[in-house]
Amino acid sequence: MSSINASFRHARPQQLAEALQAARNYTLSLFDCLAAAGMDTLSRVPHIATINPPLWELGHIAWFAEWFILREAMSTHPAAAERHSLLMRGDDWFDSKTVPHRTRWTLDLPSPGGVKTYCHEVLDRVLDKLTREAATDAALYPYRLALAHEDMHGEALLYTMQTLGIPAPAHLTHDEAASSPSSSIRYPGGTIVLGGAQEGGFVFDNEKPPMQIYVAPFEIDAGLVTNAQYAEFIADGGYQDGRFWSKAGSAWLMQQERSSPRYWQRDGDQWRTMRFGRLSTLAPSEPVRHVSLFEAQAYCMWAGRRLPTEAEWEFAAISGQPGFRWGQLWEWTASPFEPHPGFTPDRYGEYSEPWFMTHQVLRGASFATPSRFGSARFRNFYLPDRDDMFAGLRTCAY
Repeated sequence: MSSINASFRHARPQQLAEALQAARNYTLSLFDCLAAAGMDTLSRVPHIATINPPLWELGHIAWFAEWFILREAMSTHPAAAERHSLLMRGDDWFDSKTVPHRTRWTLDLPSPGGVKTYCHEVLDRVLDKLTREAATDAALYPYRLALAHEDMHGEALLYTMQTLGIPAPAHLTHDEAASSPSSSIRYPGGTIVLGGAQEGGFVFDNEKPPMQIYVAPFEIDAGLVTNAQYAEFIADGGYQDGRFWSKAGSAWLMQQERSSPRYWQRDGDQWRTMRFGRLSTLAPSEPVRHVSLFEAQAYCMWAGRRLPTEAEWEFAAISGQPGFRWGQLWEWTASPFEPHPGFTPDRYGEYSEPWFMTHQVLRGASFATPSRFGSARFRNFYLPDRDDMFAGLRTCAY
């Protein structure tokens, strides 16, 4: 693994420098794709709850790195920064804690060129400061945090491009066949430790403190549910049969007037799908993506299975047993997003705590997740009705 793809959690100064530069290059390349479609102007970006105006998002990414690294803030409190922003109104524009989502379309932001200049200036100063840091977890924490933050926003920009139907880089639009879709793996269960600083390095606050948990014996799919398998569910009345849907899921389905996953379209005897603005034939062996938690649960009910808990998923992922493959799509679990006992928020106080008990845990990674970010211990989380992410499912049983 090259240094640029080494886990960000243990990245040393030179690895971090390379990764921070690569992340910024990638972010700017996606922004340029959006700009080419006219989405660098606030007035042309539709008001959608699941996206940010790309110009605001680009500025926010740079502001976040400036806040925690250059301004040496130890929390997100408005008075926590040790010095002023490079932009006179940087905090007024780009602080996600104080700038509500609905107002991000009405801000008097700098021009795209001005925001890009800000991005370059922040990164140059970050990289310069990094050369003088000690190679310790404490000293490198804000750099690793800023890198993780930019990688997550980079993937979110791809969600935006999919939502708006904007072409994405070719290497991110191909279909990928599922791995052993019809097989399952049996695990004997046992006690594992979830989260915590087990190997040093960076740890997200929702992974702490480490929590020991017993996992009962279980069986889990080796691969993700495929389009072909999901199409069987649809053909068998999966979207019409209320037995498969929870009360919340039924309400969501009625609201959405949905009869198939987002972006699926029926074309004669085959299914087609819209990917980044391009209509193509749906590959049967590809993992089904863009499904909500409700759709995932309904499929499991129809199949006589269930979603794995996040502990079961992690047990399988770290077991080393051959056949279990992950990293194609984020995977819904049966676990609500809850704090570990003894949880305390870290410097980025709004990262986890506001979302406990309302969001659901997803595990794994997706094809759009940088390899340096992927970890079998990472807890992703979204509202159960979200289906714009690159998310799928695998099933489980006792």
